[in-house]
Amino acid sequence: MYSEVTAFLRASLVDRVRERREEPARRVRTRRIIVATTFVLGAVGLGAALTIEPGEPLFYAATLGVAAVWVIGAFASGPLHLGRSRTRAGTADGRAALQGFILGGTLLVVFLLGAMVVGQIDVLRGPVDDLMEHALYGSLPIVALVTLISGVCEEVFFRGAVYAAMPRRWEIAGSTLIYALSTVFAGVPLLTFAALSLGLLTAAQRRVTGGVLGPIVSHVTWSLGMLFLLPHALSIGDLLW
Repeated sequence: MYSEVTAFLRASLVDRVRERREEPARRVRTRRIIVATTFVLGAVGLGAALTIEPGEPLFYAATLGVAAVWVIGAFASGPLHLGRSRTRAGTADGRAALQGFILGGTLLVVFLLGAMVVGQIDVLRGPVDDLMEHALYGSLPIVALVTLISGVCEEVFFRGAVYAAMPRRWEIAGSTLIYALSTVFAGVPLLTFAALSLGLLTAAQRRVTGGVLGPIVSHVTWSLGMLFLLPHALSIGDLLW
């Protein structure tokens, strides 16, 4: 069992399927300018969106607007790729989506277990409850759809364009930190911590697969799972502690 898990982690997070494609210096400079501009617009927009009262239709429009900023900036910056995964036997295949689902689900379980404990700390619980009010007082199906779209667009930008704009030695750390920085204006410390954790996982997948498909599936699995299951985890934590 241990060897199977180790082989899976190496195949999904460590051993590259292909080396990163080198781009002409001029294209890299253009990509970085577009990425920087998109980042500022998206980060400010995200912070503003989360100040809107829960249940307001404007929240959905603002959040989708931020998602549009991410995806437009990503495709404007240059070519993007879906990528390919590697099996435990070492051969390349197209199952990056399956690996992404497993990794995203694993991270989800870790966060739900942690929420049972962290939810008892008032200074951290308050901002989380404020964030979850958008699901509690709005239309849950619409919130889920917006969450899905936002997750896809964030990965296309941060693990697509931002990652490709990073120098090779900073591709994982740099793209992860920039992703976390985009959440700072939201004023929710645990959201920034989640961005660091999710960003590190998906950046490692991006490095291995050479594309955004695996990271997209991980992100969507984690974010939709948190949307539907986090309130229950917090309630269980209240009962236990």
